[in-house]
Amino acid sequence: MSDPIEAFFARLARDAPQRLLRRTVGTIRFELDGPGGVEVWHVSIADGRVAVSRTGEAADTVIRTDREFFGRMARGEAKPLTAWLRNDLTAEGRFRFVVLLERLFPPPPGARHPRSVGAAPGEPG
Repeated sequence: MSDPIEAFFARLARDAPQRLLRRTVGTIRFELDGPGGVEVWHVSIADGRVAVSRTGEAADTVIRTDREFFGRMARGEAKPLTAWLRNDLTAEGRFRFVVLLERLFPPPPGARHPRSVGAAPGEPG
């Protein structure tokens, strides 16, 4: 799957962080503006499970950005909360889902967990 956006949503539906989402219930609709018009993705979170569809149904939070920028977030090159602060994306509805996005998107390329950086040689990270 060469499209980073499709790969992101496929990974999210398949490998969502269960511990993080166990107590989260709600929906997010992503509206990505691109050359072919607006592309819509709908994410439902309940009981630690994530379902992804391409429907435009109502959601607790609506995230809008352009497709190219969303691709950067999907590759870990940009972070959602920072993007919101810079107005690279807009959000309507429940803000807690904007904060949750920070955990759903991949880390920047080459990033390492702080514990692995601070571990002594030979010690597990």
